Amino acid sequence: MSIPNNGEEVLSSYWIRYTDLPSFPSIEKDLNVDVAIVGGGITGITTAYLLVKEGFQVTVIEASKILNGTTGHTTAKVTAQHSLIYDEFIQHFGEDKARLYYEANKEAAEQIAEVINLHGIDCDFKKEDSYVYTNSSDNVQKLKNEYEAYKRLGIEGEYTDSIPLGVEIKGAVIMKNQAQFHPLHYLSHLVDFIKESGGEIYEQSVATHMDIDDKPIIHLRNGAKVKAQHVISASHFPFHDNKGYFARLHPERSYVVAAKPEKSFPGGMYINAEKPKRSIRSVTVEGNEILLFSGDGHKTGQGEPEKEHYEALEKFAKDEFGASEILYRWSAQDLVTEDKVPFIGCNNEGDKRVLVATGFRKWGMTTSMVAALLMRDILIGKENRYGELFSPARFTADPGIKTMLKQNVNVAANLISGKFERPDKELKDIKEGEGAVVSIKGGRAGAFKTTDGQLFVVDTTCTHMGCEINWNSADKTWDCPCHGSRFSVEGDVIEGPAERPLKRIDPDSIDYTTS
Repeated sequence: MSIPNNGEEVLSSYWIRYTDLPSFPSIEKDLNVDVAIVGGGITGITTAYLLVKEGFQVTVIEASKILNGTTGHTTAKVTAQHSLIYDEFIQHFGEDKARLYYEANKEAAEQIAEVINLHGIDCDFKKEDSYVYTNSSDNVQKLKNEYEAYKRLGIEGEYTDSIPLGVEIKGAVIMKNQAQFHPLHYLSHLVDFIKESGGEIYEQSVATHMDIDDKPIIHLRNGAKVKAQHVISASHFPFHDNKGYFARLHPERSYVVAAKPEKSFPGGMYINAEKPKRSIRSVTVEGNEILLFSGDGHKTGQGEPEKEHYEALEKFAKDEFGASEILYRWSAQDLVTEDKVPFIGCNNEGDKRVLVATGFRKWGMTTSMVAALLMRDILIGKENRYGELFSPARFTADPGIKTMLKQNVNVAANLISGKFERPDKELKDIKEGEGAVVSIKGGRAGAFKTTDGQLFVVDTTCTHMGCEINWNSADKTWDCPCHGSRFSVEGDVIEGPAERPLKRIDPDSIDYTTS
């Protein structure tokens, strides 16, 4: 497959476009298994890989197609440098827990390299130094504090006033010997291993809820049931939320554009310290070097029209790197916990029947392996020194309470503002290829018209907690600004916490003369 020609821009992930993944059947009858993993992204596939090696009978249940969610839309940095985090963690949790966080991700990165070597996986795995840099004098001290944290925690790194990227900076902190790879080429080999080891993978199988008696029973949308000794929720947002995860997590979207640079790239992986975020790494496609520019994140369903975030990244790529040809663009969503440490472990402390992994804060490549190793150890009864740090049962007063209150105020504000909004568009104003919130007989509705004139109309009230959804013009989805649920133009759930689709409105039943 070749790079698009003549400036053709592909509105999809480069990783997905350059990977041939197998297809799997849906679940059509009741199953009884050892371990059911809900979610076929990097966490679910990696966990399944480790568990089949331990002799477990494993079934992976994916709502759409494996590896096409956040995993297929990553920037794929295999690094423990999760932006500026270690000085903050020392301040909030103390030096010991901050060191544990680093060591967990360092060991996870090493384990990924071991898996690649063990199976001889060709996935463009390449060691690179990782940089956090700043152009703002206000952030220089933060970077120096981060470097001091590196020294206290034993992290191999350094502080510098210049970087090889050719961008003027005020300062940067470097974490040595990190890595990057092609995530789907890596994971496709793990998928093959799972199949060859007797594991089962199912697609187009939507888990709606779960009963927990002696054994957990997963209920699928088509009526089939999966009974398991253990259930692992690796579905991005926990599909079974009896612990109020929606109030302990907030969703953020970020964007990626891939472009051919005018000048050669010096190597390394880069991210700035300030907002808007600008992350940069290279990939090689059939001998051609292209750069991935990502960032411009915001809370899902809030802020500027999504297409403006792509435009901002494209402008950065052109201004700083002379990138005149934009080849790909895509976006992704991830969840953030109130203390920025993921939730990984038993849903109920000490109860191995249901495990959860979520809140990776956009650093899912190493964190997925942290999660897979930790959950494997829980199921085989092996002590894992990181269990307490990542436990979903934890509560951290600092900064947990402050962050939770802030997020709940934000949710309340969006809930109220959405109810009082009066759209200025009517159904008759919607053009082909356009979506918008419209007014129908004084009420609020969402409308999208395809390029061939087919009209889809939905009730804009999110089925999770009643917030009013907004139109995502870039991805052509309906996004909830409160807890990040996303819906297709037809109202189907793309991402939770919502479990039920939006109410559909038959456009033929609408009296256009009074709408």
